[in-house]
Amino acid sequence: MSGIIGAAELKRLLSYTDWANGAILDATAALTPEQLTRDLRSSFASVLDTLRHIAESDWIWLRRWNGVSPTEPPAWKIATHADVRARWQDIMSERRAYLAPLDDGAMKRIVTYRRLDGSEHRNHLWELLLHIVNHSTYHRGQITTMLRQLGARTIATDITRWYREQARELAS
Repeated sequence: MSGIIGAAELKRLLSYTDWANGAILDATAALTPEQLTRDLRSSFASVLDTLRHIAESDWIWLRRWNGVSPTEPPAWKIATHADVRARWQDIMSERRAYLAPLDDGAMKRIVTYRRLDGSEHRNHLWELLLHIVNHSTYHRGQITTMLRQLGARTIATDITRWYREQARELAS
């Protein structure tokens, strides 16, 4: 497997990502509708906009891995935290089902896709899966900053915390 990340480790990293995304959804659930939609002048204006962006990106990448390149983000009606949670949980479940049968050989597959701007790109599947982990981490960090700006409770989503929780679950 020289030069690539194997299926087992990528599945673990995406399991971590699902856990961390769930944790950030839990942390943001306590926000009022005003706090959730307040323009905090980040990459995406509000906490809700940032959550929606991560979920939409996850949806787009899952489609690309399956050979379909959407030309625009999904036309979801997302007005509340419950709306984004429901959509995102469906996507995370769909992604787990997609990942389940993959082996190390599948990680080497070249995925040809178009970005929303129409440009064509090619990457190994393992690179795109790792991108999802990185992308979610980046935007969760922004949400953590937004929560601090709002005076709301934050939550740690460090991978070391997830590893410790996994070890405790295995030991019990």
